[in-house]
Amino acid sequence: MRPHHPGAEDSTSSFLSPVAQAVLALLQQRGALFFPDMVRGTGKLKAEVETGLWELVARALVNGGRLREPARAGHAETYWSGGGSGIGKVRRPRHAADGGRYCTPKAADRDRSVESCCWMLLRRYGVVFRDLLARETNLPRWRELQIGFRRLEDRAEVRGGRFVDGFLGEQFALPVAVESLRANRNMPPTGERLTIAAADPLNLVGIIVPGERIPAISGRSVTSAMECG
Repeated sequence: MRPHHPGAEDSTSSFLSPVAQAVLALLQQRGALFFPDMVRGTGKLKAEVETGLWELVARALVNGGRLREPARAGHAETYWSGGGSGIGKVRRPRHAADGGRYCTPKAADRDRSVESCCWMLLRRYGVVFRDLLARETNLPRWRELQIGFRRLEDRAEVRGGRFVDGFLGEQFALPVAVESLRANRNMPPTGERLTIAAADPLNLVGIIVPGERIPAISGRSVTSAMECG
């Protein structure tokens, strides 16, 4: 285990300007944020937060978002890269924050982990909603998963909506799963039977499928009649 030095966090941010320190503290406290959220959260001017972000990004203390050159070239902004004595004060072309969220590397790692769980659930079930996960273990909280699904929806990688009747809350689905549901909606029952192990995650009897819940015991199986082709 790596030893922890009590003053490590303070020394990491001691060389930052006050605004950059405020932005970093906000991101550490609240996680990933959009630029307007940081402006509101710190109570600073947009230009100040923008400059503070540049300090943090340049020192790899914050990542994400998009920083772009303004249309008018030659506009320079001064920011602190050293301590309070003014040593290390440099001039940098002023940039504008343009969409995207900013976060600390630790928060970014957590976001990637949550999104991996989202993809695992989508590939397993096709459509995902809160009630479906009653038997799932070792998952992030639904609130975290919900935020992860929304990010995927914002990137047009999954769809959000109401795909399965009878359940409350948001639902998220793979595009191919939505098309499959539509294609099978009006097809008559085929009489085909499907047998799976009781320990299979697709054993949803008593959860979203009518019937008494069947324990996930090794050696037991569950047989269901297919309701559509």
